[in-house]
Amino acid sequence: MRCVTLVMAKAPVAGYAKTRLIPALGAEGAAALAECLLARMVDQALAAALGPVRVLGAPDASHPAFQRLARWPGVQLDVQGEGDLGQRMARALGGALRASGRALLTGTDAPALDAGVLRAAAAALDRHPVVLVPALDGGYALVGLRVDDPTVLARWLPALFDGMPWSQPGLMQRSRERLAGLGLAHAELPALADIDEPADLVHLPAGWRPGRAA
Repeated sequence: MRCVTLVMAKAPVAGYAKTRLIPALGAEGAAALAECLLARMVDQALAAALGPVRVLGAPDASHPAFQRLARWPGVQLDVQGEGDLGQRMARALGGALRASGRALLTGTDAPALDAGVLRAAAAALDRHPVVLVPALDGGYALVGLRVDDPTVLARWLPALFDGMPWSQPGLMQRSRERLAGLGLAHAELPALADIDEPADLVHLPAGWRPGRAA
């Protein structure tokens, strides 16, 4: 069954994207890495061939990197809109689920999250209403939902995304607790590394040297 893939990303602007990497890469280098990670994620989402790929830009979709991606066949471009991360995630997933019933949402920080992982996550939705790909730092790199009855979204989305410890190591465990509270069984795929801090640069793919990622 077709599944929408949502990719949330900040515009790769120096001083705005991947700011925690600035001590290692400089502002321009961190932005260049952000742009490379964005392009890689969209490329893998297209390669997974699950259905539409929707790139959600912040603070808007005007950056040339987003505009270039919008010209790729199969890519739709939109904006994240207002609100905290949880509100933006819930809004994006809610719209996709009302339209198609299945959606995967990811960022761009986990370069090992490739087409194979996306296909495995989509396949997990055949057996579970929720799938998560944990991150090694205690968060998660992907969340996917299958909704057979859209009326459940009024309970599911607030429970999963309101008041969560975003960018904190307790996010994955809190998500497990929230899912248990809803009575939802979920699938978890193997944990992946995020590229957030200078120490994480060791997890870049071979050939992606810091400072020359683009």
